[in-house]
Amino acid sequence: MTLQIGNIALENRLFVAPMAGVTDRPFRMLCRELGAGYAVSEMVTSRKELWGTLKTSRRANHDGEPGPISVQIAGTDADMMSEAAQYNIERGAQIIDINMGCPAKKVCNKWAGSALMRDEPLALEIVEAVVKAAAPHDVPVTLKMRTGWSEDHRNAVTLARRFEQAGVQMLTVHGRTREQGYKGFAEYDTIAAVKAAVRIPVVANGDITSPEKARDVLALTGADAVMVGRAAQGRPWIFREIAHFLATGTHLAPPLVVEVRRLMLDHLREHYALYGDYSGVRTARKHIGWYVRALPGGEAFRGAMNAIEDCDEQLRAVAGFFDTLATRMDRIPNASDAVEPSDEQAADAMA
Repeated sequence: MTLQIGNIALENRLFVAPMAGVTDRPFRMLCRELGAGYAVSEMVTSRKELWGTLKTSRRANHDGEPGPISVQIAGTDADMMSEAAQYNIERGAQIIDINMGCPAKKVCNKWAGSALMRDEPLALEIVEAVVKAAAPHDVPVTLKMRTGWSEDHRNAVTLARRFEQAGVQMLTVHGRTREQGYKGFAEYDTIAAVKAAVRIPVVANGDITSPEKARDVLALTGADAVMVGRAAQGRPWIFREIAHFLATGTHLAPPLVVEVRRLMLDHLREHYALYGDYSGVRTARKHIGWYVRALPGGEAFRGAMNAIEDCDEQLRAVAGFFDTLATRMDRIPNASDAVEPSDEQAADAMA
């Protein structure tokens, strides 16, 4: 089932959540290969003086990535956000996504991310400026937000109506307040209320960890799509599992160990190519840890692997781990058996 954002048709209604430090180009492309219909970039700053930094250039790298190219921008000044939209469109962005959902303290302390939900006039001013900058290029603007700032300040429905009127063409709602961070459980009543209040597509996000949960959230909210974040860390094949379940009502067989070995080694090679040897071997550790966390011997392997500081040695270690695993089992455990990242791990990854 396809979904339309402005003039762009998406492959399906299974999306990868933008996660800073996680959803770089190699990871996005892997998720797309394994069934995701849409992937948004890591958050890119609107501060012009940082656009030339290595960190931002990596986040804005879309070399060889299949379209549509969606770039998420973050900031607190309408003019700067407008410039950021223009800058990224000139570099290939086909969709601009506005970040009003990040709960990280270092983002919210600067009144960006979900902190903008506390200042509705500023939030609307930013949206209007970004839409105005993107319109001449026929680039749709989307937005990701939370249910509100806190339990007693849930204003997602009010903002959703205003954002639609301002020209936003799709909304993603994470079913938690900023105050919750990633703790507790996502609620979906607010997402359903947003869907009922607007005519544009609405995407449900939060705690979608299995095919059954995706089905239930779509039914509960009436959302047009679901966005998967933490559950895809180390399990990027969750998208094809969800797609198969939604289409057939049956479970897809878990991936073979030999397939995951190949996927993981290919992922690591692409990761090293983007980050270089020094940073690559270090930033790959979290991905490797997520891949092996629920596997026999995974915790011990992760401890040993964290001491490796050479890319080739890291590749050999990972290959050896999965070669040994293949002698013990044919397939990786089902998604429902996986251990989800802790709140602390998630916060570290998304900060």
